Amino acid sequence: QVQLAESGGGLVQPGGSLRLSCAASGSIFSIGTMGWYRQTPGKQRVLVATITSGGRTNYATSVDGRFAISRDNAKNTVYLRMNSLKPDDTAVYYCNAAVQYVRGGYLTDYWGQGTQVTVSS
Repeated sequence: QVQLAESGGGLVQPGGSLRLSCAASGSIFSIGTMGWYRQTPGKQRVLVATITSGGRTNYATSVDGRFAISRDNAKNTVYLRMNSLKPDDTAVYYCNAAVQYVRGGYLTDYWGQGTQVTVSS
């Protein structure tokens, strides 16, 4: 009943920029932490960046200083601005959101469908 719709992936040259978007919809009372994760074939999904409902951010060391996560609580949307992209950033990027259905209820983790980011010349 909750869906995370991702967009913004694509092919970009090294040094370029992309902005990913992820909009949550459905039965939502509130959303806690939202984040972006990425995964390449044969490797585990790893954290890229997270942002709390209050706006506190956390970044993987590999992207710190290059990526910026933000959110629009009114739109239930999280963004990831990626600058100075490197070939090692190539991966499928997944949006994550901790959704609360009702006030006082527990948080349920949801994932987006993934969007491919390819950094290549």
